[in-house]
Amino acid sequence: MNLRGLAATAVIALGLTALHATPAQAANILVNPGFEADLSAWTCSAAAQAQIVSSPVHGGAKALRATPAGGDFARCQQTITVKPNTAYQLSAWAQGSYVFLGATGTGVNASTWGMPGSAWTQLKTSFTTGATTSSVTIHLNGWYGQTAYTADDVVLDGPGGDDTLPPTVPGNPAVGAPTAGSLTFTWSPSTDNVGVNRYEVSRDGGTPVSVTGTSYTATGLSASTTYKFKVRACDAAGNCSAYSTEASGTTTGTGGDVTPPTVPGNVAVGSPTTSSLAVTWSASTDEVGVDRYEVSRDTAAPVAVSGTSHTATGLAADTAYGFRVRACDAANNCSAYSTSVSGRTAKDTVPPGDIKYAPYIDITMPNPSLVSAANATGVKNYTLAFVLGDSSGCNPAWGGTIPVAEPRIINDVKALQAQGGQVIVASGGAMGPYLEHTCGSSAALLAAYKKVLDTVGTNHLDVDVEASIDVNKVNTALKQLQAERGTVISYTLRIQGQDYGVDPFSLQILQDAAAKGLEVVVNPMLMNFGYTGNWGDAMIAAAQATLNQMKGVWPGKTDAQLKRLLGVTPMIGKNDTGMTTTQSDARKLLTWANANHIGFIGFWSVARDNGGCPNGQVSPTCSGISQSTYEFSNIFKGFTG
Repeated sequence: MNLRGLAATAVIALGLTALHATPAQAANILVNPGFEADLSAWTCSAAAQAQIVSSPVHGGAKALRATPAGGDFARCQQTITVKPNTAYQLSAWAQGSYVFLGATGTGVNASTWGMPGSAWTQLKTSFTTGATTSSVTIHLNGWYGQTAYTADDVVLDGPGGDDTLPPTVPGNPAVGAPTAGSLTFTWSPSTDNVGVNRYEVSRDGGTPVSVTGTSYTATGLSASTTYKFKVRACDAAGNCSAYSTEASGTTTGTGGDVTPPTVPGNVAVGSPTTSSLAVTWSASTDEVGVDRYEVSRDTAAPVAVSGTSHTATGLAADTAYGFRVRACDAANNCSAYSTSVSGRTAKDTVPPGDIKYAPYIDITMPNPSLVSAANATGVKNYTLAFVLGDSSGCNPAWGGTIPVAEPRIINDVKALQAQGGQVIVASGGAMGPYLEHTCGSSAALLAAYKKVLDTVGTNHLDVDVEASIDVNKVNTALKQLQAERGTVISYTLRIQGQDYGVDPFSLQILQDAAAKGLEVVVNPMLMNFGYTGNWGDAMIAAAQATLNQMKGVWPGKTDAQLKRLLGVTPMIGKNDTGMTTTQSDARKLLTWANANHIGFIGFWSVARDNGGCPNGQVSPTCSGISQSTYEFSNIFKGFTG
């Protein structure tokens, strides 16, 4: 909200594009597509911290890693000559929270993105050049506020520019130098009218790996296994020869280690939450050494861990799960599984506790007071906005300037509580400095949260995220707070679009919370996002899209449980970016919320809930529409949960 200093949210207009067109000639025309020649032929933004890494890699020995910083997406790109009116296919293998792949040029604007996490995932898109297209720029990038991404084996399949003659086919392919985990493939050099730029080696018909010499060592192979290799030569224009005939080779055995480790003992399941269980066991022994443990839940595919504990997350509440563990050595000898041991997750509570409806009030403003609003409307619960860091740093203050124990505010809160009311403390918002920024550690942030909660006498905390935060630091502090006090915690998050839900960074926050076993109410801000059609319908669509995202974050929860974890917070009256939430829109949203039994409703803000400026202006002290005083407070008072 601009009324709170809301920064405009960038909108991603990217989508997956299916591969329908077939290129005139399949050839990877990119230079240094696997980053084996470091960053040669690639240009990266100055803030990208681009580097070449040896692990993890998808193919070959090297890969690209780049880190977004501030508003920089860590883009790396390469411009390549192409032919007009021709179909091309673009792909890359990637790891990271959010990774984007695309191509731009005259008449070309193709893009795709994904959330591969730590697993290598192939991104794919395609495009057809226009009549005047002579070159395209291929780009990779991450997203603001995210961790580093890794990319490898980028492929642009199609014909290159003016040079149309391919090199000769590589000769004398041979496989040798076997070990238990590697084979070396060699061939004789090709010739070309301009010059050979690279060779592309395909193993067992898979995606080719680019190399500059006439040999390639494939690593990470299985022992006593036969593999087939073929190679083609390509020039700088992307013309590639046919593949050579295939050559085969077989890796050696494991070197004699055939004895598995002992079976893990003392397997136990404990530390239940509504969505997680912790599994522990005693260490196994092995004649060479234990390499890993594999934990299977309910006989499903195992998860590999390096220590003697594992926390299973994303589970359903009040549900029994069985776990068994085995130990494996580096030669892939594995013990038998332990006897299955069961544990049960905790029973579900109904968040957000005893507060289902709490409109936001800018507590830095003297009017209206909490008590006066409560007396006029009968609404007893309010969300206090916003606690920030003061000029000294990690010290909570209202608006960053008013001490948390300021008598006007505390006396008002205590008077409301004396009438049976309660408050939620909201941190963050659109203005800084965030406590989540100024507190340098999870422990310091935890102490700041405790200070403000203790000062006002509540156990309800709302974290409003409208800027990048250190997700691990914040969620670690919140998890500790919840573990110590049972604090009810909500995240108020930005909406990307009516059919999208919360934005990618907000989704990452929730994914990390789920991984840590942190229970949160998800409170999307139904305001200031692009939409089509009726605004009331758009708000409902955005809430439903957020609910759909939550199913992916907490797959073990039922629809009813997820709905109880969902809140909604519209901005009443005239919004900052043009839309208007009318009384009719509010009633439509309320009807949907009651029918779906969601967990919470708020709105921004109590000070605006009057008709003092019915001329359409955007103001912190009136709604900008014709209405009676506290009309929206009374509409949403009909929320039954």
